[in-house]
Amino acid sequence: MNQAVASEQATKQSAVTVAGVVGSGLMGVGIATQCALHGLRTIVHDVDPARLAGVTAKAEAVLDELIDAGRIDANARAAALARIETSVSLDVMAHAQFVFEAVPEVLELKHRLYAQLGAVLAPDAILASNTSGFEPDLLASALPAPERFVIAHFWNPPHMIPLVEVVPGSATRADVTARTESLMSGIGMEPVVLAKSIPGFVGNRLQFAVLREALNIVRSGAASAEVVDRVMKASLGRRWGIVGPFEGADMGGLDTFVDISSHLMPELAKDEGVIDLLREKVAAGRVGVRSGAGFYDWDEARLARVKAARRKLIAGR
Repeated sequence: MNQAVASEQATKQSAVTVAGVVGSGLMGVGIATQCALHGLRTIVHDVDPARLAGVTAKAEAVLDELIDAGRIDANARAAALARIETSVSLDVMAHAQFVFEAVPEVLELKHRLYAQLGAVLAPDAILASNTSGFEPDLLASALPAPERFVIAHFWNPPHMIPLVEVVPGSATRADVTARTESLMSGIGMEPVVLAKSIPGFVGNRLQFAVLREALNIVRSGAASAEVVDRVMKASLGRRWGIVGPFEGADMGGLDTFVDISSHLMPELAKDEGVIDLLREKVAAGRVGVRSGAGFYDWDEARLARVKAARRKLIAGR
């Protein structure tokens, strides 16, 4: 879909022409760039001028990846950058019909922000949190208008991973959920609406269920972290890009899956002791790419391989 069509779709479907983003970290800028790419005037707010000063560079990095992957051209890049504005004043959020909250996962911080936003937002504006952990009713308890609050959980980075989990709270109006879903589609994302909120929503529950078993396999000595990753990338990682777990079960035959489940399920990890493997790495200062080492040593060659694979994924999205 070209940018002009996407912009028109976003405007018609959601009646949003101005989006606000509170928080200028990687997720905040990723969301802002996605909105700007699809024709929305996008205002990014942060209380820290130094962080705001880095918004353009972060947006440029996203857009440059899209150019390298052949997804956009230089004109689209320039147009998107021109639509992104920044401000240290929260009052600018009064201009937005839809505001994304993308601040750190600290409940007290979010509640303080919501109390301030309650006095700023337009009467019909929607506030959506990008939280990956807090449930909507807990967050909305600090809002004067919880009926206009919803969770819109993007995955990092938005220009590569299209999923947005839309999670309404008990007070969220049906039209707010529908408008949120429409806007997500209009800015090129793939929204799914949950029937009810559960901790971790759907994506993170699946991710951490797989991680628990992966850690269990390594803890048992059956395979190394590298072997587990190779198995995933050469099998399930490819399959799940085509069919989900229920489609796969249907295709394999539910009777077959009953037989396998009966003897395999009791053997899978069910405890939390596997987290100790992560704790040991963290205690040793091996927190992953950020420190240069985690389960792997992240040298330039490994980073280059991941970057090349990432470029292919972006190109194929």
